[in-house]
Amino acid sequence: MYGDLGLKLVQHAKRTQALTHLPPYQTEMVRAVTQEIRDLDKDALQILQPFEGSFNPSEQPATACNILVDHLCMRRNKRCLLAYHRVRSDKLEEMVWNGTDVLEKDSTQHGAAQTRTDLSETLSETRNQNSLSPEEEEYVRQYSDMLAAYKGQWTDIDLTGSLEPPKDLFIDVRVLKDAGEIQTEYG
Repeated sequence: MYGDLGLKLVQHAKRTQALTHLPPYQTEMVRAVTQEIRDLDKDALQILQPFEGSFNPSEQPATACNILVDHLCMRRNKRCLLAYHRVRSDKLEEMVWNGTDVLEKDSTQHGAAQTRTDLSETLSETRNQNSLSPEEEEYVRQYSDMLAAYKGQWTDIDLTGSLEPPKDLFIDVRVLKDAGEIQTEYG
């Protein structure tokens, strides 16, 4: 049935949002959805071929309906692919902002001196390394470089801190440089 594989990709993306690690890239499923899109496009072109550009939907509503269904299935599959890749890219960006080295190679050569937590971190990193497609690896490299350049401008400020404003009425502010007395509109 049209769209079943796209639905599986969306369900996989939904499960990915709740995980702390990135599951393996669904290469075969993505290829199958892409092939389905190509097949639907060929079907639509084959249906339109006898008309040679002079198709009037009101004269042949059955043909118009067939083309419409093919077109809507193609659009749905494309949206499913975009949603799947968007969730993965958001997860990768979140991991880079949190300081997780997504591209770090497997470091199991350190031997038995690793503690249980070190081993679980290593396994998690190995899982991430094996779960990325080559395009995702390149994206993470470029995004990490861009983020490092962005953070490099403000070396004294931690940009990875919480973005939530404080709820207390009075807060302590630590300053990096003394700017003297500052007067705000509220005093």
